[in-house]
Amino acid sequence: MSSTDTNPNQKIRVLVAKPGLDGHDRGAKVIARALRDAGFEVVYTGLHQTPEMVVSAAVQEDVQVVAVSLLSGAHNALVPEILDGLKKAGLNDALVLVGGIIPDDDIVELKKLGVHEVFTPGAALQDIVDHIQKYAPVRN
Repeated sequence: MSSTDTNPNQKIRVLVAKPGLDGHDRGAKVIARALRDAGFEVVYTGLHQTPEMVVSAAVQEDVQVVAVSLLSGAHNALVPEILDGLKKAGLNDALVLVGGIIPDDDIVELKKLGVHEVFTPGAALQDIVDHIQKYAPVRN
């Protein structure tokens, strides 16, 4: 079942997270605003989150989508910790997206670990919206 089968009054909940020491959040804020404008319920964590903080926020907010923004080059360290934490917390169905400057070889590896999609700089906002609408898990 896709998110298009959900109750039209039930908004998809998205967590936009900025883990690590990266202090650049302009892109994350642009994404958060675009997702909000597309009708999603968006929670933005702010800067300098640990993987544990991201997982905790995802659980507390009961999100269907975890969108991680990384520009620091720490994606190979932080994303696996977030994925592991989400699984341990029982959010096995959460759609995990990564955005940022990610080398092609690393994109392949992140997807093997469980990241659903990676959006690099220049990705169209509508493509991100469409991806979430198509693949976000249905929760009752």
